[in-house]
Amino acid sequence: MNDPHPAAPTGRWDTAALKAGASVALVFAVPFSIGARWAADSRDDSVLAVWLSVGAVVGFVLGAGCAAWVQRVGLPYSHALATAVGTYVAAQAVFIVARLVRGAEVNWFAAAFNLSVVVGAGVIGGVLGQRLRSKGFRPSGSERDR
Repeated sequence: MNDPHPAAPTGRWDTAALKAGASVALVFAVPFSIGARWAADSRDDSVLAVWLSVGAVVGFVLGAGCAAWVQRVGLPYSHALATAVGTYVAAQAVFIVARLVRGAEVNWFAAAFNLSVVVGAGVIGGVLGQRLRSKGFRPSGSERDR
């Protein structure tokens, strides 16, 4: 059966927290990233592309913050950074492969620069998630993990 309250993790990584954070990041950040790329390429609308890029960064902050908040091993910043960087690299790998298959140019510098922005988003998410925990806000079901 599927236990709604899985046992607390015993290692360094809380995989449930990483999955939760990655899900949030992918749901919020990836659509904005796709929209920003579309606006920059097909519409040549740099203002829209910037706003959609900001939305993507916010999505990575939310995902990283979620992982930092729900993790149960006392490593909010590690979980936040792993979530933000992991989801960015996974999504970016798919985007790069798609561009290479289509024969389009890949801007490697932009991918690396965006990774640095995502690292910053991960740090901010880690701070927010840790702040929620330190103020006593706990995800439902985590009361028994104290």
